[in-house]
Amino acid sequence: MAGYLTTHVLDTALGKPASGLEIELFRIEGEGREFLGRRITNEDGRTDGPILPEADFATGIYELVFHAGGYLRASRQGGEGLLFLDVVPIRFAMAEETHFHVPLLLSPFGYSTYRGS
Repeated sequence: MAGYLTTHVLDTALGKPASGLEIELFRIEGEGREFLGRRITNEDGRTDGPILPEADFATGIYELVFHAGGYLRASRQGGEGLLFLDVVPIRFAMAEETHFHVPLLLSPFGYSTYRGS
């Protein structure tokens, strides 16, 4: 089986999926970052397909950049002015060709992630 990458964003403050959240994907090469794509989460807090499909998969170091600020403001959790969380980068390695799932649990003042299934 070839590898691929999926993600899921859950709003832990509101207890629901985070829809409409922009996510960017980068491949890390040394000090450089190669932009691979941008997706928006759907009503289930997921992208409509793998954020890195099998055809484009390669082992290596990647970074998901979650643009939490736009989502938090749109869901009326951001308040006025500066946000505590705006952009949440998660850098991780995919060392084997399998399914990697990297979810984000988000609130206005904290987040967590893990390797999901």
